[in-house]
Amino acid sequence: IPCSAHTAKTLAQSHTHRGPAMELAMLAIRPLLPKLGDLLTGESTLEKRMRKGVDTLDKELQLMHAALGKVAKVPPEELDEGVKIWAGMVRDLAYQMEDIVDAFVLRVGNGSAIPKNRVKKLLKKTGRLFKKGKGLHRISDALEEAVGQARQLAELRQRYELETRDADAGASVDPRTMAMYIDMTELVGIEEPRDELINMLLDDDDWSKNSLKMVSVVGFGELGKTTLAKMVYDKIKVQFGCSAFVSVSQNPNMKKILKDILFELDKDKYSGIYNVEREEKHLINEVIEFLDEKRCLMVIDDTWDERAWQLIRCAFSKNSIGSRLIMTTRNVSVAETCCSSSHDIYHMKPLCEDISRRLFYRRIFSHEKECPHELVEVSEHILKKCGGIPLAIITIASLLSSNRRMKTKDQWDDVLHSIGRGLTEDRNVKEMKKILLFSYYDLPFYLKPCLLYLSIFPEDHLIMRDKLILKWISEGIVYSEDEETSLYELGDSYFNELVNRSMIQPIGIDHEEKVQGCRVHDMVLDLICSLASKENFVTILNGTKRKISDSQSKVRRLSVQNSNVEVGTISMAQVRSISSFTNDDVDQPYKVSSCQVLRVLDLEYCPCPDTWNFLHLRQLGLTGYEGEELPMEIGKLWFLQVLDISGTSIKEIPPSVVGLRRLMYFDVGWGVKLPSGVGNLTSLEVLKGLTVGKYWSSAETCNHHLAKELGNLTKLKVLRLLWGVLDESIAKTLVESLSNLHKLEALDIHGEKGGHVNFMHEGLVPSQQLRSVLHMGYSFWTLPAWVDPSLLPLLSYLLITISKLRPKDIPLLGMLPRLRYLSLAPPSWDISTRSRTKA
Repeated sequence: IPCSAHTAKTLAQSHTHRGPAMELAMLAIRPLLPKLGDLLTGESTLEKRMRKGVDTLDKELQLMHAALGKVAKVPPEELDEGVKIWAGMVRDLAYQMEDIVDAFVLRVGNGSAIPKNRVKKLLKKTGRLFKKGKGLHRISDALEEAVGQARQLAELRQRYELETRDADAGASVDPRTMAMYIDMTELVGIEEPRDELINMLLDDDDWSKNSLKMVSVVGFGELGKTTLAKMVYDKIKVQFGCSAFVSVSQNPNMKKILKDILFELDKDKYSGIYNVEREEKHLINEVIEFLDEKRCLMVIDDTWDERAWQLIRCAFSKNSIGSRLIMTTRNVSVAETCCSSSHDIYHMKPLCEDISRRLFYRRIFSHEKECPHELVEVSEHILKKCGGIPLAIITIASLLSSNRRMKTKDQWDDVLHSIGRGLTEDRNVKEMKKILLFSYYDLPFYLKPCLLYLSIFPEDHLIMRDKLILKWISEGIVYSEDEETSLYELGDSYFNELVNRSMIQPIGIDHEEKVQGCRVHDMVLDLICSLASKENFVTILNGTKRKISDSQSKVRRLSVQNSNVEVGTISMAQVRSISSFTNDDVDQPYKVSSCQVLRVLDLEYCPCPDTWNFLHLRQLGLTGYEGEELPMEIGKLWFLQVLDISGTSIKEIPPSVVGLRRLMYFDVGWGVKLPSGVGNLTSLEVLKGLTVGKYWSSAETCNHHLAKELGNLTKLKVLRLLWGVLDESIAKTLVESLSNLHKLEALDIHGEKGGHVNFMHEGLVPSQQLRSVLHMGYSFWTLPAWVDPSLLPLLSYLLITISKLRPKDIPLLGMLPRLRYLSLAPPSWDISTRSRTKA
């Protein structure tokens, strides 16, 4: 197939491609399709040649997106190399086309007044502008080149769709199989979990007379689930009439698994089972018949999905009195499907520091306690990075003890610094990565970009749930074609799924038993950083690599983790997001002003940009900014969804901000003055830090006009409000506005004395969606009338300051059906010392 020099170069580079190309190509195409659709439907005066090009690209990309979705379902090891190359080229084409469209919209909208219907009216100017201007001619030429590449890729797609169907990859050895044949004398610290699991299985003296019991072992990959299950199996199988240990794996062949079960149960009787062709139902019936009235111990190892488990479960007879079944999985949802009670789920835990150290030393020094003095400190740092994961400890130890020669202190330091930056190409390390990749490839296509995105965060960084979901939304990673779908709720479900699949480590539980944040294990972070870098999904500046390679010269997402980096070789024109995680004084080393197609700008302790010409910006975070004002130009950020100025020195917001009609999250910071017209921001779902009235030691009144405007924000779900000193009339208006927020789920009010907060006592009509109420500062005299089970059916968290608790209040509180946490605080109570009482 003839191709341009650019395409030939891309093809040559792609031969080294290994990674999540399908999902990232789909992610690149997905936001582009509606943009092309808008160009075609919204612009009647498009130049004929350009309209035809856009139409061709739109159709081809839709076909490519459908083909990628089909290919993404095939296990990566079974894909032809050409398919992977094609997917990488499609991704690059989608990126290129998105650059063209974004540059076009930016050019058309540059310097124009703010129209009422911005997007459509921007495009009305296209025909006139395309007749003049070298910049727009360059866009047209770039479009023509992209159309040519799309046609070439269409031919490649047809070829590789056929080859994908015919692909027959050779079988590879599952590295987890080795866990079943570990010498038990080499294990350290497994006795306690072994005994715990045995007690769960054989929980009383009459266990052999009880019905079938199933126990799940769940945990992150590499924690030793298979090893633990095998050790328990070997220790207690003599107490059963028959036994079997069977692995399910990621892409199970259910007929083979059922045959494996039969062969394990009786190797003589079923010696020829693999030579017989039988349907699944016949094999299930055979297992049921064999197990009838027998006491059996069975391990179903490495179960990935609920369907596979449910089919295996059918094979167990109700007459299997005294039988015990152990199932291992990485997925909490699968574990819950197996067990009738949460008490039957054994959660694997990382090794403690002492056990980790003993295992590490035994592997290297052949004993558990002695380590040369000069290696003690570096060994502790290595163990911290291993995070108590046995396979990680064993793998790193094997690097340090290879060839039976003691490595030098410098070599130990090299190994330490390599963790998190690709490690080495040692065989054992490759096997460990292969195990991690099993979990990655098992993720649905929509979760893979979500996980890869976590590579922007530094090692050991506490990633707060809310902020992560907002970043996913702003980046277009969480996306829905249905406009009625709440993107935040969709992102919330993605976060939960990553937790359930043990891909991220949950940190903290809130009053609704939701995980508050997460961390990424160092070994997982190492893997996703490697994948994200190869796919040019994220570029990380952390001081370990002084210059950016040519392959990453066109950066899409930039994570700045160290200010002492050189970025002179980076082309910033294509950068879609910049996230800074450094508290150093940064003098704009990443040339923000040249990033005109930015979607996310999250700066910590950095100067404000010298330009605000970011038409495509979705998220802006300015934590640590020391300026007291924002420029009027911020009103030009028409697509902005998230604005966070908390933790800054900003005192007043310019009037232009009321034009940000897409804003859904606004964290203002206490005491900041807002302009009239905030009530027009009707897309807001989260508003934090709003101050109304005089507050604390301030002599000025603040935002009285918002008492009424607040009632227009009917989509609000979360409100944090500082209720300052107010006149009676304004206080009543504020209560009326709060009563109009029918979708409110969380209300956090800090009241000042003299603010007439008591008007809330009788006057508030609360949202029936309220789940959390926190009222601090000036107290109510008694429990407010709206604390009523008929008005608050979903309330789970209540923290409120009151002066007097009446006897009749206690039964009323007890009738709140969902209440989990209750704190009744006296006046002038310090929130930092509050205690929570289970309702």
